[in-house]
Amino acid sequence: MCEIFARQDPEQYKNELRSLRLAGRSTSIRLEKKFWQILDEIAESQDMSTPRFLSTLYDEVIEIHGEVQNFASLLRVTCVIYKQETEAGRMPALPPQALTAAE
Repeated sequence: MCEIFARQDPEQYKNELRSLRLAGRSTSIRLEKKFWQILDEIAESQDMSTPRFLSTLYDEVIEIHGEVQNFASLLRVTCVIYKQETEAGRMPALPPQALTAAE
């Protein structure tokens, strides 16, 4: 069973650092490439750029919870929730041709 996970392309879990503005401040976020691909997909499904989606998400978390304790972890869990909801049919996924263009 672990072979499925062990054979994955190391490029997918290579770290990637992206810089953006959150709450008017410049910051950098380091995530594995696969998470960035999923975040790009989510942003595109919302007709937003990835930085705009992340900024909107950040602002909404602040509004709901008053603070963001660990934004990188929030983003990883966001990706998992998105994939679960998409697979369950509760959230529309991008068509395959859009995914190819986004990657």
